[in-house]
This record gives sequence, structure tokens and C-alpha cells, in this order.
Amino acid sequence: MAQTVAEKILSAHAKKSLKAGDFAVCDIDFCFGQDGTSGIIIDRIKEIGVKKVFDNKKFCMVIDHNAPAPNLGAAAVQKKMRGFAEEYDVKLYDVNCGVCHQIVPEFGHVLPGYLVLGADSHTCTYGALGALSTGVGSTDLAVALATGKNWFKVPQAIKIILKGELKKGVYAKDIILFLAGKLTANGAAYKAIEFYGEAVDALDMSGRFTMCNMVVELGAKCAFMPVDVKTKNWLAQRVKKKYTVHQADKAAEYEDIKEYDVSKIIPSLAKPHTVDNYATVEELKGTPINEAFIGTCTNGRLEDLKAAAAILKGRQVKSGIKLIIVPASMSIYRQALKEGLVAAFIDSGAVVLNPGCGPCVGTHQGVPADGEVVVSTANRNFTGRMGNPKAFIYLSSPATAAASAIEGKIADPRKYLK
Repeated sequence: MAQTVAEKILSAHAKKSLKAGDFAVCDIDFCFGQDGTSGIIIDRIKEIGVKKVFDNKKFCMVIDHNAPAPNLGAAAVQKKMRGFAEEYDVKLYDVNCGVCHQIVPEFGHVLPGYLVLGADSHTCTYGALGALSTGVGSTDLAVALATGKNWFKVPQAIKIILKGELKKGVYAKDIILFLAGKLTANGAAYKAIEFYGEAVDALDMSGRFTMCNMVVELGAKCAFMPVDVKTKNWLAQRVKKKYTVHQADKAAEYEDIKEYDVSKIIPSLAKPHTVDNYATVEELKGTPINEAFIGTCTNGRLEDLKAAAAILKGRQVKSGIKLIIVPASMSIYRQALKEGLVAAFIDSGAVVLNPGCGPCVGTHQGVPADGEVVVSTANRNFTGRMGNPKAFIYLSSPATAAASAIEGKIADPRKYLK
């Protein structure tokens, strides 16, 4: 039977052949929670009387959403997480580490062919490594942590072929925003998306993580990028384990096959208050803004910071505009310091925060005032997403956010690139 990547990975973990629509109980390779979800995970583990997790090397917790704790409630949850980590001998990445979706792959917890569950909706990020990774609720995560298993419905798959070459000033974020506009927020509901084509092959790992991170905004369950030399080189720098690469069979059945030419994409944005509310920078340029935010699990990697620095270096953020930059992990922060990126940001008038989710979650950093407009590199712009339901959030690439901060209005980054 010809199979898609999702069918192959779930079959391997169920130890029987599966096809789309089947239900199965599968072994889990890794699972994790963050500080917004781990409190409930811990409560459920305690409630069912589990004294030992299924494998203490296959689970971690990351404090990233409220790092450091901004209030008593967050501090209490984080204290509970530290206590649980010590009691159950599991790994905790504390407030000095970074965003879970950067930390988990960066520390070698995910490999091609893995089945990964995270108590966070953007766990689909690791499809960039050829893993089947998906977000679940805290109770489902607790079940996985207790048993090492969970149940799955095998998703149907959509194949997306991206041909052509990106023009200067256009990035992976622009591609996924373009796709959100085309497919809509529910266009891939409970589907697996497989990305192929010369444009995908040309993406660096950062771009691949960005695109897989946002497939959940199309409703998708998971995504897959081809495991190639770039993938293997990235992994070789972080982990020395053997892994199995699963590739779709040529005769695999897809619910749909879509093809797009990325050379036609220009800098793109998502308008308030939905990710599929697509517009080009040419349609929106000149829209006044009050704040720009560069970071998150979508666009806080070194390549993202470099793209922003290329525009900001030697230039000034417009007076009265808040530009907030947050590296996705401490190792990225250190490298950004080493390469002079942080100095360039500070000199431009930006505020550089500690690694973490920062303003994205809307609980403690960079909360906009009523009526304020934000250009953000995050993955969501729902009403209230950054902490104020009366603010307006536009999503963009780091380059577009940087250019907009300089002008104080939505701006085309291409004019700043030689």
C-alpha cells in the first residue's frame, strides 16, 4: 500500500499498516509542556497517581511564555514545574533558556521519523526535521507522559509544490502568509501538509521551521519538509543518534495537490484579526504603526535577526515607535551578541529582551495600548493576542517589521536592501 509521510510514521509507531482515516494507539518518541500548559499536566499526573513517567529522557518542560514570571500566578506555576522536575527527575529548561519550539530541536530532542507531542499548538514546527509533531491538550499530554502512548486518527494529506525562486526581500514568512491567504484558516483542517519543490529545497532550516510552525494557522495537524543535506547537517551539529527518514511513496494518495510559483510573491502581511486576512505590502504601505515586534517561535532565529539587522544597522527607529526584539533561545542571543546584531539593534533604538515568547503571548512584555497598531513576526494576530483586544496586529517577516519600525508605518523592506 502506497503511503504518505504521516501514514508511514504513524504506521511505524503503531506497529501496523495504517491509512488515512484509521485510528491507532502509537508509541511516543518525545513530549513536552510549557509554562502555560505544564501546570495542568502536573495536576493530571498527580490525579491519576503516576509516580514515575514513562521515560524521563523523553519529556521536558520549558518556561518561555512568562519568562521571568510577571505575576504571582505565573511564579506559582513555575515553582510547581521546578518541584515536579526535581521529584520526577525530568528536564526543565528554565527562564534563561528560550522558546520551547527552538529549545526542543536545538537540544536534539527531535529527529526525523519521530512522533512528538507538545502541549502547545505550534508543535507542528518540527516537521522541518521530518518528524510528525503535533500539539495536544494538557490532559492528552499527561496521558502520553504516563504511558508513552496516545491515540491518533491518521490525517489525510495535502501536497504543496513550491516552484520558482524568491525575490530579494521576500522570505519564508511571506510564503506561509501567502499560503494562508490562499488556503484560508480552515483549508487544511486536520490534514498533514507535505511541502516539495525547488523553492522548498532552497530554504534554509530557519525558513523551514517558520513555514512548518504556521501550518496550524491553516488548520493543519502537522507538516513535513524533505529531509535533505541541509537537514542532516543541522542535526549533526546537535545530536549523534541514528534516525529513520520516511518519504512518501510515489503512488501515495493526497486529498489535494497544489502548486505555486514563489517568484510571484512579494513582501506580505496578514491584516487584523485573522492570519488568512492576506495583503501585500504594496496594498498596506503607509499604514501608521505604534509598535514592531521581531521574535517568537516563528521568527526569532539567528537568520531572522540577521535579516532585521541588515535593514536596521546604521538607521534609526522612528521617534515614538517601539521596536522590541526577542531572540528565540539563549544560544541565538549569544551568537547575535558575537556577530554584533544586538549592538546594531540597540544603536537603532530597539529594545532587546531576554529569550522567550515575549510580547507574543500578551501577558507581560510589549502590551500595546488601546487603538495601537503593531507589526509582528509572530504567528497569530487574533483579537487580544498581544494582551489588548483593542489593538490591531499585522503579521509580517522580520525584514518588513524592521523597515516599518524605521518609517513608523508599514513599509517595503526591499527599498533598504542593496
